[in-house]
Amino acid sequence: MTEVRNELKYLDSHEWARREEDGRIVVGISDHAQDALGDVVFVELPEVGRVVSAREEVAVVESVKAASDIYAPISGTISAINERLVDEPELVNESPYDDAWFFVIEPSDVAEMDALLSADDYSALCDASDH
Repeated sequence: MTEVRNELKYLDSHEWARREEDGRIVVGISDHAQDALGDVVFVELPEVGRVVSAREEVAVVESVKAASDIYAPISGTISAINERLVDEPELVNESPYDDAWFFVIEPSDVAEMDALLSADDYSALCDASDH
C-alpha cells in the first residue's frame, strides 16, 4: 500500500505539490511513483531562476528500470532545488515526501493549485492503475 498524504495536491503524472506558508510550492514525486520506478540512481534538477509553465518537463529521475520526466504542477519560477538529490538519489526511494523534494516554485498563479488532484482522487487513480 503506497502512502498518499492528504495535505498534498497531485498530478496524474505522479508529482506532488505542497503549498508553504510563504506561498511557495514544494514539488516532489509520490510514493507510488518511486515504488514503480524502483531504485533511483540519478536525478537531474532544473536551474534556479528558470521560468516554467504548468505541465512543463523540468527535471528527470532515472532508476535501474527507466528514466522519467518530472513536470511542474503549476507555472512560476524555480526558486530552489534539492542539491542533496545529486549525491543521494536514493532519498527519492527512502523519503519521497520529506527529504526528497525536487524543487520549489515561486508561483505566478497559485489558483492553478485548484486544478490538481486531491489525495482521494490521486489514490483512486493509483488504485485503478494497479489493477
